[in-house]
Amino acid sequence: MSNAPAHVPEPPADGWRARLPLYWQLVRGDRPVGTLLLLWPTWWALWLAAEGLPPLGILFIFSAGVWLTRSAGCVINDYADRWLDPQVERTKGRPLATGAVSPREALAVFVAMMLVAFGLVLLTNALTVWLSVAGAFLASTYPFLKRHTYLPQVYLGVAFGWGIPMAFAAVQGTVPPLAWLLFLGNLLWTTGYDTWYAMVDREDDIRAGSKSTAILFGEADLVALGVLFAGFAWAMWLVGSRAGLGIFYYVALGVAFVLVLRQFWIARDRGREHCFEAFLSNQWVGLAVFAGIAGHYALG
Repeated sequence: MSNAPAHVPEPPADGWRARLPLYWQLVRGDRPVGTLLLLWPTWWALWLAAEGLPPLGILFIFSAGVWLTRSAGCVINDYADRWLDPQVERTKGRPLATGAVSPREALAVFVAMMLVAFGLVLLTNALTVWLSVAGAFLASTYPFLKRHTYLPQVYLGVAFGWGIPMAFAAVQGTVPPLAWLLFLGNLLWTTGYDTWYAMVDREDDIRAGSKSTAILFGEADLVALGVLFAGFAWAMWLVGSRAGLGIFYYVALGVAFVLVLRQFWIARDRGREHCFEAFLSNQWVGLAVFAGIAGHYALG
């Protein structure tokens, strides 16, 4: 048997225009669900902070920032997981896993997108800028946790929710208790839906030596998910109460939790495809909550 190291394909020497489709795949431009899962909580916060439609400039800054930071997060995630992705069925075709994009290229794309996002934040106030520094740290470090802890989904919840205090800071110049209550609700929700996502890869992750809440919870995964989503429901009910939201919000919240209950029905057998479908349906959960908040201020 030869002891020669396995061949790693080099990126093609095409020009940058020819490589744009690879970069688009790298930033998950063809998979917008992750962007929506980050966008909805940011919009929840903006509408609550402004008590209605936020200033259009701030709305643009945060909406563009969501796409940039989510895309950059996907790049640094693939960079951190370049040892893991080739071993996982769902991710083995990603550009870094196949060698179509080099680690150096990926880091360059990550830095460029984060710099543009930071440039947008500079158009806000000092508190928002300082909070963005912490957000950049969270986004940059999250992908490396799965080697060292079973709780990367919790850390993702912190990273995905950091736009909430930033949104309040940009609109109000402060971060009130309501923002942190909303942040808690989003943390529980994100941990829940990303656990569905981790359940898709659980067997591959165990073989590869990666860690996740899906592995930590084991056979108690559905019970743990029930606790997480119940906590989300409780937190969002309190958000409505503290913000003085009316019946339109609570009806929309009810719709959101019918969708959550449907996730448990779909994925009750813990099948890979069913867990992934449960994960994907959270984009509609986030939309329902947003519709409740925006509808209250538009119709109230």
